[in-house]
Amino acid sequence: MVFKRLLGSLGVGGPTVDTVLDPGAARPGGALTGQVRLEGGPADFDIEYITLELVARVEAEHAEGESEGVVAFERFTVGGGFRLAAGQRHSVPFTVTLPWETPVTELHGRHLGIVLGVRTELAVAGARDKGDLDPLNVAPLPAQEAILEAFGQLGFGFRSADLEYGHIAGTAQRLPFYQEIELTPAPQYAHQVAEIEVTFLADPGGVEVVLEADKRGGLFSGGHDTLTRFTVGHHDSRDWNAEVDGWVRQLIEQRAAAGHHGAPYAGFGHHDHDGHGGHHRSGPGMGTAVAAGAAGLAVGVAGGMVAAEVVDEIGDFFEGDEEDEG
Repeated sequence: MVFKRLLGSLGVGGPTVDTVLDPGAARPGGALTGQVRLEGGPADFDIEYITLELVARVEAEHAEGESEGVVAFERFTVGGGFRLAAGQRHSVPFTVTLPWETPVTELHGRHLGIVLGVRTELAVAGARDKGDLDPLNVAPLPAQEAILEAFGQLGFGFRSADLEYGHIAGTAQRLPFYQEIELTPAPQYAHQVAEIEVTFLADPGGVEVVLEADKRGGLFSGGHDTLTRFTVGHHDSRDWNAEVDGWVRQLIEQRAAAGHHGAPYAGFGHHDHDGHGGHHRSGPGMGTAVAAGAAGLAVGVAGGMVAAEVVDEIGDFFEGDEEDEG
């Protein structure tokens, strides 16, 4: 499903823009390719520039509570400096490189509930309009896929995935948000942790894996989180089941040590959400994640989040997409 919209700032008769991404999922750090297709109106127009903006639906915690909004996390100028004649059709092919920390939206073709989009902005005669929005599908890197598969083979289950606004202290995180993939514990660990959260922070040299264990709170004590980190190469060949199981055991041992001292583990610090200490771990399940996006996104109030018309467009897109799937 593709959105076409007249250039509102120019009124009826302005050029239309239709961005078409090449088939298949992209990968973090990899190429995103496609074409921006333009069709002229009844008059000639000078196209000053064509820009692609990567946007994401992100959750945030702040003093007033929780909210959702849209964050733009990369921007590319892919063309411009030409005249589009009346009625003329013109195509601008593009190849851009995704940030290494681009969130994963699918695993083996199964959508994880993460909402990413490519928004096209057209500048004509000093007027700008965000005239097209398309979904962006991103598959995991080989190391990310191997780690997630190992969790599955060890008996962990997928609970949900979301994007959290903020920075994980002690990491080299570059984007203003990070992805959390929440897993239900394997049976052998169910009595020790309520869930394991996995965050991947990739860069050209490899992938930093941040694991977080949510400790079960007892009758007289609340739960708290434990963080630990591991680094793997993009093309490492390991016994991933044994590797991941060792990570989980280490994480649980650190959780037990932290619990013994009656204070949260502070080895790498807690997640920092826009200056607030809270940490959000709830999220929609696989069956409701896309529907939740379609219900309409709230206005983001955290710094750096925007409530542009793209919020409703993303919601409308996924609502329509789900209806098409039946």
